[in-house]
Order: sequence, then structure tokens, then C-alpha cells
Amino acid sequence: MVDFFWNLGSFILALGILVTVHEYGHFWVARKAGVKVLRFSIGFGKPLLTWHDKYGTQFVVAAIPLGGYVKMLDERVDDVPAKERHLSFNAKSVHARIAIVAAGPMANFLFAIVVLAVMYMVGVQSVKPVVGSVVEGSRAEQAGIMPSQHITKIGDDDITTWQDATFALMSSLGEQSVAVTVRDEQFQTRVKTLDLAGWKLDQQDVPPLRSLGIVPFRPQATLTIAAITANSAAEQAGLHVNDMILTVNDEKISDWQQLVHLITQSANKSLQFSVKRQDSIKIITVTPQARIGAQGTQQGFLGVAPVVEPWPEGYIETRHYGPLDSMVRGTQETWRLITLSFDMIGNLITGQISVKNLSGPVGIAVGAGTSVSYGFVAFLSFLALISVNLGVFNLLPLPVLDGGHLMYYIIELFRKKPVSEKTQEFGFKVGALLLIFLTCFALFNDVSRLSF
Repeated sequence: MVDFFWNLGSFILALGILVTVHEYGHFWVARKAGVKVLRFSIGFGKPLLTWHDKYGTQFVVAAIPLGGYVKMLDERVDDVPAKERHLSFNAKSVHARIAIVAAGPMANFLFAIVVLAVMYMVGVQSVKPVVGSVVEGSRAEQAGIMPSQHITKIGDDDITTWQDATFALMSSLGEQSVAVTVRDEQFQTRVKTLDLAGWKLDQQDVPPLRSLGIVPFRPQATLTIAAITANSAAEQAGLHVNDMILTVNDEKISDWQQLVHLITQSANKSLQFSVKRQDSIKIITVTPQARIGAQGTQQGFLGVAPVVEPWPEGYIETRHYGPLDSMVRGTQETWRLITLSFDMIGNLITGQISVKNLSGPVGIAVGAGTSVSYGFVAFLSFLALISVNLGVFNLLPLPVLDGGHLMYYIIELFRKKPVSEKTQEFGFKVGALLLIFLTCFALFNDVSRLSF
């Protein structure tokens, strides 16, 4: 329950910031273009807080924090006095209307640049992209990629973090192969050809690296308990922090993954644990709780976290940049996120990425909560990513989105006359239905990922 409210609060905070930025883009350009703005609302439904500025614009914070809007004077929907017609949105040139509509997504992109620049100035901590293991029979193994190799380049992209590697691979979807440059422990560099023919992201929640057989290096988890979840099976059975797990049902436990596999297969089944506690051996009966896993199957849940060995020296890097370099890197990273987002939309359409990977409000809420719990820098990175996604999504040519309005105005620019109201109305209905369908589908995916 605590996690639920934490995720909800983080979601409201993140969405509130991003919606405000988006709508302020529309608002600012509309004012500059001489359009009268009637209302600037963050959220929908019952107003919780309202005030007016000297221009008569009503500012609203509403009860349902799932979006926002800027209402402008418009003769198509309002009775506009003759003396104010020059202030209405529809009276402005098509170039002005295009600028006003495009300003929302552009504000999201500019916000991402600023947020990423701040992140780079604060300092970015990253993990060196060293291969931990390679899945047997995978594409990575066939390419000759081996454990302990350091990935330095994928295609034409220099790789310094696992995020770089993931983005580079996702950008290569649809290609027949990609060159992967690796450096071994003797500092010898080799170029491997990774076969990508027929590669698709068609499994829910399987990362691109893992689907190719690359498992990033992580320090080994020991069999000593570092933390126990409140009201979990472990707490109820009497396991303690610092207990070292020796055997389960007289079977010797050699590593943490073996224990995890055993627990997930033992929902509601009694297990006899042998643990070392200080200088004595304790025998404790534990019954893992049953939960529904990501694939919809019942899994056992113990509620413990292990003590993890420290990172080897040099594997964790913290990089700081000056203001100018930070702005340059923020701009480059935002552009990469924009192009990657459009690539992913194209791959969804062509089937290279499964629609199972679509995520909606619940997924965003969980991501927001997780990023906040990791700290300020992680939350900034999350805000930038979602801000770019929001901007790109709004540029899709669906009539209910900014991209749909832009599509009509660009057509008007070439036809020298507006698209008929009947055609626009039909487009809005179709666009609304598609948007509702996408939202419901993404929400279904989110719920299917949750464990209850």
C-alpha cells in the first residue's frame, strides 16, 4: 500500500510538471501571436484552485491530474464579439496556428534538453558496459561475444553505458546485422558481427540486451539476507537480517539464483530452511506466499533481499560536465531520444516490436515511483524520457492530438483553404476511438505486469 501511494504521488508530480510545460508552450506562443487565452487548466474536472491574471485568463488546477488544456478564443466554438474577432485563434494566419499547435511538443523537447543539462551538471553515475554472461545458443554467443568483454562500440555509436548499448541496439532493429566492438581483459580490441536477421522485441518485459543473449555484469548476490519485507513469508517465519541460507529441504544452496528458482516454484508449499545465525545453525520452516507473476502464472514470494558483493574498482563512473558541455550533451541526448521514439513507433507498426511492450499510466506511475526512490538524478532522467515521449506522441497525426491539427493546417497551407468541418469532425471521432483503444490496450499491458 505504501508503494501504491508513493508511485501515485510520483506519477502526479511527474505528469503535473510535464503537462504544465506542454500547455505553457501553447499558451506562450498563443499570447505572442495575439490570441486571447480564456483558460489554462492543469487537470480535468472540478477546479481545486483558480485565479485570473491581468489579461483575463483563468488559471485552473483541477481534480483529475491526467492532462490539461489551453482554451483560446475561437469563433468556431464561441460567440465572439466583433471587437475581439482579431483576438480569436481561427482569425490568425495558418502559419501562426501551426506555431501555436507545434509549441506544445517543442516545449517538451526543450524541457528535456534543460533537464538533461542539469543532470549532467549534477553528475551522472553509470556502470561500465562489461558483459557478465552470455546465454547459451543466443545470437551473442554465435557472434563470439564472451563474458568479461567490455563493449566499446555498436555500429557507429560509441558506447560508454548500458543505456547507450540498449539505444544503439534498438536503433538497429530491422537491420540484418550490426558490428559490435569489444575489448577484453588484455585490452585487445575485436569487432564481432551480431546477426539481427529476424530479431524482434516480441516478448513482454524482455530487455533488448537479454533477448540477444547479453547479460550485463553485476556483482554477485551472496546467500546472506540484507533486508526483509514487512509482513512477508520470511518475516512471518522468523528469518532475520544477516542470516546465511545454507540448505532448503536438505538441498545445498550454492547461489542466489538457485534459491530464487526454488522459491518461485514453491508457492504455498512449506520449505525447511537451514540458516547460519551468528555462531549457530537454525532450522526454520518457511511457506512462500503466492503471487501472480508477469506471465500470469502463480509464483512463490519470500520477501528477502541479499547482501551483494561490492562493484570492482573502475566499474562505476561518475561524470560531471560544465554548463556549455551539459547543454550540448542534453541537446544530443534529446535528439537521440526523439529519433529513437519515432523509430520505435515505426517498429510497432511493422511488428518488429510487440504491442505487448506498450505502456500506459500505470507503467508510468511505477517508473516515476522507482526513479524517485533512486534519487534526484534518476528522476531527472525519467522526466526527460517521458517529456520526449509526450512530445513525440502528441506529434502523431491523430486528429485529437497536436499532430492531427498540424496535419489539417499543413493541408490548408497547400490547398489555400481550410479542410472542411465535416472532414475534421469525422477525423476527430476516428482519432478519439483510436486513442481510447491505445490507452485501454496500454493499461491492460500495465495491469498484466503487476504482481498481486
